[in-house]
Amino acid sequence: MRPVAGSIVLCDWRGGAIPNEPTGLRPAVVVEDDQLFADYPNLLVVPLTTDPTLAHATFAVRIDPTPANGGTAVSWALAHHATTLSMRRVQARDTHVSAEQLTQIRQRIALSIGAA
Repeated sequence: MRPVAGSIVLCDWRGGAIPNEPTGLRPAVVVEDDQLFADYPNLLVVPLTTDPTLAHATFAVRIDPTPANGGTAVSWALAHHATTLSMRRVQARDTHVSAEQLTQIRQRIALSIGAA
């Protein structure tokens, strides 16, 4: 089953990343429109990090830990790192960000590509 927008999934970002790029196995927030990409083999996501030095003040959204998101520490959704991954690299989880946080992430994605 395809994760819906706002879901937090576990992604295999592969090794070999250059510094400040996502790497390894890490969580990400699904940001795609559920209606547009229903049959697409990839998933549009933004990575989460607990490293505040990677959280650009304009483009990152703070995600405080809650039972709904399963977090154990403050995380940052890196909207300026929006990307797609093959569904084969994604593990669904039963966690999600709030609707308000999803809206904020999408707004920052638009801002980061000059569409806001």
